[in-house]
Amino acid sequence: MSITENVAGAVSDLPAMDHVGRVDRLRDAMGDVGLDGLVVTNLTNVRYLCGFTGSAGVLLVTGNHVHFVTDGRYTEQSRSEVGSSGVPIEIEISASEPDRAIAARAKADGVSRLGLEENSITWADHTRWVKDLLPGTELLGSNSIVETLRLVKEPAEAARIRAACAVADEALARTRHLLNEGPTEIEFAMELDSTMKRLGAADVSFETIVASGPNGAKPHHHPGGRVIADGDLVVIDFGALVDGYHSDMTRTMWIGDVGKARERMFEIVLESQLAGMEAVIAGVEASAVDSMCRQVIDDAGWGDAFVHGTGHGVGLDIHEEPRVSSRSAAILEPGHVVTVEPGVYIPELGGVRIEDTVLVTDTGCDRLTRTPKTPQPG
Repeated sequence: MSITENVAGAVSDLPAMDHVGRVDRLRDAMGDVGLDGLVVTNLTNVRYLCGFTGSAGVLLVTGNHVHFVTDGRYTEQSRSEVGSSGVPIEIEISASEPDRAIAARAKADGVSRLGLEENSITWADHTRWVKDLLPGTELLGSNSIVETLRLVKEPAEAARIRAACAVADEALARTRHLLNEGPTEIEFAMELDSTMKRLGAADVSFETIVASGPNGAKPHHHPGGRVIADGDLVVIDFGALVDGYHSDMTRTMWIGDVGKARERMFEIVLESQLAGMEAVIAGVEASAVDSMCRQVIDDAGWGDAFVHGTGHGVGLDIHEEPRVSSRSAAILEPGHVVTVEPGVYIPELGGVRIEDTVLVTDTGCDRLTRTPKTPQPG
């Protein structure tokens, strides 16, 4: 079945999420660290636990209750999204001070050891909780307790990431030939973005990178008015968003005759990327995947031109754990979704990066981004 035939079904036929199971696993994790309540303020974590997609909401999870507070803008949306999650949740609409409403519920539930998401509250927020909202209650940092649950993707999450990857694959298949027509970087980026949306993406995962010629030596170049021309390497880094889940893929194309040095750069980065993909398997250290990619580039004499880590986790956030870098302490597990994206960046030649999003399995990895890595636009 072709990429085109896969896209429509992948985007429209998504399995239901297991929000009930997530809350149950969260309660188990809370018990492991001695918490009898957790205030969830990170909106991505709120969505993960109860399906709410708005911009203002706080969740309290205790041993007996789940309490959600938002404001009047989201009365109907919260009833629809949170109410259909399958989790027994009390929804409260508070015009102001949702944290006070949450604190009152925690007090009513008899919470004595309450977790706060330390990565999403400010020092001022913490002071308010200690001095005003729940004085006398033991408050503890949650230490990324929900993010840890999010590391292993359940099948419904993997299906959404797979769908986002299929959209990105098809969008590039439909637009890559335009590189031969001399568009500017921004023109090609806009065409790629609009094609992803026409294919069913809710949005792009991040600002699409189209970096041609010398701009390719800037790993996070913002596409501009430079015209793509013969002799250019063109780095294209982009992703689609489907039902909250991201994809991430980079392909490097070349236009016309790019010369032997640039062709060699491409060959080395491709060899490096394939070596990294081969190294991905459950039980391996993430740092070992980085090392496999880096060794190929080091051996070619371009180690100093590989200036970033090899990859990162992908899910509800475009960059999440586990990190795939030399400093990562993570061990890859079945259900992790990560990128493998080595690159070489040399100002006088440009840049090459090749990236796939992959699902870690017991026997290796399932490559979710399927676009061929051939450098010719076609």
